[in-house]
Amino acid sequence: MLWRRSRGKAGLAACWKGAGLPYPWHRLGSDAMIPAVDTHAHVFDRTCRLIEPRRYTPDYEAPTAAYLAELDRAGVAHGVLVQPSFLGIDNSYLLAALARHPDRLRGIAVVAPEVTDAQLDAMAAAGVRGIRYNLFGLDPDFIARPQMRALTARAAARDWLIELHAPGPALPDVLDILVQDANRIVVHHFGRPDAARPVDDPGFQRLMRLAPGDPVFIKLSAAYRLSGIDPAPYAAAFLDHFGPQHMLWGSDWPWTQHEAETDYRGCLGELDTWLAGDPESLAALDRRSRALYGFATGS
Repeated sequence: MLWRRSRGKAGLAACWKGAGLPYPWHRLGSDAMIPAVDTHAHVFDRTCRLIEPRRYTPDYEAPTAAYLAELDRAGVAHGVLVQPSFLGIDNSYLLAALARHPDRLRGIAVVAPEVTDAQLDAMAAAGVRGIRYNLFGLDPDFIARPQMRALTARAAARDWLIELHAPGPALPDVLDILVQDANRIVVHHFGRPDAARPVDDPGFQRLMRLAPGDPVFIKLSAAYRLSGIDPAPYAAAFLDHFGPQHMLWGSDWPWTQHEAETDYRGCLGELDTWLAGDPESLAALDRRSRALYGFATGS
């Protein structure tokens, strides 16, 4: 396994508070609105132990300090670290980052069904706010197994999120199970619609059959993972059906397997486009992001 440092630009900009930026509406050179919370990023370095087997092997490091530098440069106040698939259930690097930056970061962990209540409670105390189910490369039916339904219920008892990364065609059956057991569900990356049938994608159709008040939230993130599908019509449809209070934004930093296709400023510009530059929509998105991940209002 080869490791090298993240491609991020050198040097740290001043934290947005120290720089006196008019939070949260200061503008980048692209004139993009700046959200308060980046709800989706991954961190790892050469000390992390990669699982076997795995679908992807990074050949570089993306340490916590480099991610925080991106937030500082952009003026984004908070970040949510999502456990990457290639680290499996070893959340130690994520938890260490939360311990060092308890006011600025929260986490979404990956755990095995046999995780103990004491371990879950320790994660909650550290700043973990949910569990990630990544179904790529897996049989989605495993969500219906008794031990997984019990895990989802244990997360719900802690008022945790279930964060779901699944192919669009798998979403209908998975959501049918999760809406019975989870308090709140966060769907990653526009629901990953099927590029072969973007309008008729079963996942998109299932999401649009949810009631606007259902506790399901959609991350407007990682457009480059949609196999060339234009994300704008999906964003518009979700905003119209659910409202901005059910939308979240994530950079997906460091853009694993797509590193050359975007940068942090580009991701912020995409959000500005999807929200049509509307500060009220961004304010609603910000309020929901803070509430879901436990960041204090105005922090």
